[in-house]
Amino acid sequence: MELDTNKIDDAVLALLTLGLYDEARAWKGFDWDAMDRLHEKGYISNPHGKAKSVVFTEQGLKRAEKLFEELFGKK
Repeated sequence: MELDTNKIDDAVLALLTLGLYDEARAWKGFDWDAMDRLHEKGYISNPHGKAKSVVFTEQGLKRAEKLFEELFGKK
């Protein structure tokens, strides 16, 4: 099966909001490839390094919150 990495990235970005703290930080406990793609798209800070969290960009946080509601909110 071929995977749609854009859908995976959207789900990971949305799920990062579950660990949101300090207004724009999130724990980085997801697949490294997805985290790298989110960084390349400009949604989060570089996931590599000693920090256990990433920082959302302004654009990334807005998109994450929108996707979270779309994917997981009750209608």
